Amino acid sequence: MSPAPEARELPHWQSTPDDLRGAIKEIKAALRARVEASGRTVEEVFEVVEKRVADQVEELKEMKARGENPWPVVRYEDLLDDSKRDTLREQIRRRGCAVIKGHFPREQALEWDAEIVDYVEKNAFFENYRGPGDDFFGTVGSKPEIYPIYWGKPQMQARQSERMATVQAFLNSVWTSESDGQQWFDPNRDSLYPDRIRRRPPGADSAGLGAHLDPGTLDLWMTEEYQRHFAPLFDGRPEEYDPWDAAHRTSGPQYPGSTMCSAFRTFQGWTALSDMKNDQGVLQSVPIPEAMAYLMLRPLVEDVPDDDMCGVTVGQVFPCNWKWHPHLMEALSVIPDVEAGDSVWWHCDMVHAVEDVTNQEGWGNVMYIPAAPWCPRNEAYSASVREAFATGASPSDFPDENYEVDWEGRFTEAELNEIGRRGLGLA
Repeated sequence: MSPAPEARELPHWQSTPDDLRGAIKEIKAALRARVEASGRTVEEVFEVVEKRVADQVEELKEMKARGENPWPVVRYEDLLDDSKRDTLREQIRRRGCAVIKGHFPREQALEWDAEIVDYVEKNAFFENYRGPGDDFFGTVGSKPEIYPIYWGKPQMQARQSERMATVQAFLNSVWTSESDGQQWFDPNRDSLYPDRIRRRPPGADSAGLGAHLDPGTLDLWMTEEYQRHFAPLFDGRPEEYDPWDAAHRTSGPQYPGSTMCSAFRTFQGWTALSDMKNDQGVLQSVPIPEAMAYLMLRPLVEDVPDDDMCGVTVGQVFPCNWKWHPHLMEALSVIPDVEAGDSVWWHCDMVHAVEDVTNQEGWGNVMYIPAAPWCPRNEAYSASVREAFATGASPSDFPDENYEVDWEGRFTEAELNEIGRRGLGLA
């Protein structure tokens, strides 16, 4: 293996554009030299990855032409059947995503949805709403589409439920959690990563979200741990890259910025609190886990300017677009119809988007709950989560809005069960 580029101090996300461009030029030159030290050119290595992705894109296009949806659909009960689990794992490894049908009983999910409304109305949320704390998500009219609340009882009950722990442990088991003699994470214990909710009302017009991914930004190329994780790509061995190997991902830092996620998530996910048709402004993904190799190598190809990472920068999410990633954009695939209580999951490195909608039919309500297994990185973040939980503050990964500090009916420590206590690092 060729040596990694020398570790360097990352420029702060508020550095001048010249600082960032200089850092990008430096790291790209070092990575190109590292690839070429393998005896293969960047273009030769990228061609291997591009063909693999292009073949899968054609397969997906043929599936959709036949009226088939690429997203695997799994019944919650099947996760409990040992005779089916290996087959289900292979389906999810192939596509990198899944819909879990009946994750929670539909009646339970609808009840949670109503309780959330009661929680925010009882605490005069709309009267005190100050507008979005960030511009990552859009808003609908004068009310928020994304509610910046984290500690409602429905959210915490779902996070610490046995059914959620069962699904998270199964999804974690799709990954390789132990390699090179080291256990990178505990697949059977999740950290409790608090996130927001979305409530989009009937009749809403929403611009959706452009194609992007969330594992990081420039840190993916610039930090030692990520360079070790992506070593097969940078050392000219793209055939050996495994998007399901967690090696070197569970302790490394992220590039400082306003859109970072401090936790390592095996899967991003949300739980439906309403029925949603798949033509009503719902999630899309590129169901090709290996596409991350394409995204990591693409900026090193010679047609990309030396100071450009195909649009990746700091203070913004990692973009995917027609200019630099046309194969991936062709492969965007919308989820199937879902019912309240179903959950939707996608590999943490997968490109995803939300379609726009005009005059939406029915509600579009979800709770964002990922799979974030216990590991050094998540254990470190759990300290700030515990503090936010105790005070009702917004977690440190999110805008400093703190609506719930004085709210009545917030979930309390006395209501934590064993799963919740372990997820917060209290047991």
